[in-house]
Amino acid sequence: MTTTKNSLPNAPGIPTEGALAGLKVLDLMWVVAGPTATRAMADFGATVVRIESANRIETARGIGPYHNNGQGPDHSGLFGNMNINKLGLSLNLGTTEGRDVLLDLIKWCDVLTESFSPRAMRAWGMDYDSLKQIKPELIMLSTCLFGQEGPLSRVAGFGTMGAAIGGYIALAGNPGGSPIGPYSAYTDYLSPRFALPTILAALDHRDRTGEGIYIDQAQAESSLHFMSTALLDYTINGRVPQLVGNADPVMAPHGCYAASGEDDWVAIAVRDDGDWANLCSAMGQGELTCDDRFADLTARKANEDELNGIVSGWTSEHGAVEIEYMLQAFGVPAHAVSNSSAAARDPQFQHRGHFVTMEHPEHETTTFEAAKGRMSETPPTYRSVAPSIGRDNDLVLREILGYDDERIAELAIADALT
Repeated sequence: MTTTKNSLPNAPGIPTEGALAGLKVLDLMWVVAGPTATRAMADFGATVVRIESANRIETARGIGPYHNNGQGPDHSGLFGNMNINKLGLSLNLGTTEGRDVLLDLIKWCDVLTESFSPRAMRAWGMDYDSLKQIKPELIMLSTCLFGQEGPLSRVAGFGTMGAAIGGYIALAGNPGGSPIGPYSAYTDYLSPRFALPTILAALDHRDRTGEGIYIDQAQAESSLHFMSTALLDYTINGRVPQLVGNADPVMAPHGCYAASGEDDWVAIAVRDDGDWANLCSAMGQGELTCDDRFADLTARKANEDELNGIVSGWTSEHGAVEIEYMLQAFGVPAHAVSNSSAAARDPQFQHRGHFVTMEHPEHETTTFEAAKGRMSETPPTYRSVAPSIGRDNDLVLREILGYDDERIAELAIADALT
């Protein structure tokens, strides 16, 4: 795999460059949905302090893939991908002293982000109504599965549950079969796309008015925006989407077809009669364009099983990449289905520098994805790998909060830094 080698020093610190340099973010997030948004801010220069505790290991630290297939709190590739460029502070929030440190960090930060269940911050007296009395300009994001209020607000869960209540699970599957849903915790990858711009909009509002803002994000609700077509079809026409496998209502043939290699597949989408004629030419079966069974979309949809049989019979004799190049040359949308190995070798991703390597204190090097966006004047930077638990305690406590040796020793004695 070819990756972009990061040339910047792999050392944590307070960034001084980037579009968001000077922005101070306190990160009480976990797993994927929350940390994705704060990582984006860190990539562009924000100082992000991430709070963790060894008493309750972050779930993402136990999720693979793992470096060298070994498990441990610093082995998770997922955690590493979500948390580069962040400073790590270990803090036991079960102690009064730990919560005192947290309050000092809240006074320091511009943006407080948390993804606890709704009762946690309230129980500590750190809900937004309480905190704005201390810091009126504070921007606070609370993001959880179902939001801070309502009958499901106290239900904890993961994005798999969010995908279920949002209707995504019911959309994916083969006709007559059971719904299988999209891969993994789907709403974890949709909701950050709303959290991040909302925080940036809140910062703009604060800069113009001096006012803080509280953002209550229900991840499942945010993700419903991507169900707009299905929701509108139901509310207007009373239609509920059915399981259709890879079929498409306005394209045929449309699907993933087995190629000649082992577990080798190619996706093909025929948009119109022109694509159909070009596909027939590529297959060397031009006579099919004169076949009444496939004369137009309506006919092709009516005879879709037979149509798919013809296409899959042809694809089975060729490699997926060969088919991709051949059909694209004919103007037919097609692409070999990539697995993770193929994606890592993809020349487009390599050209864009999508995968970045950095030195790692435990694994020699680690690989993660580049920032999701590029800006010419203030490009993203990659300053340090994801923190081990408590890696930056000294930096945060001394440089950011200004604690002296005596105060830090008191915190250690009180078991507040575990």
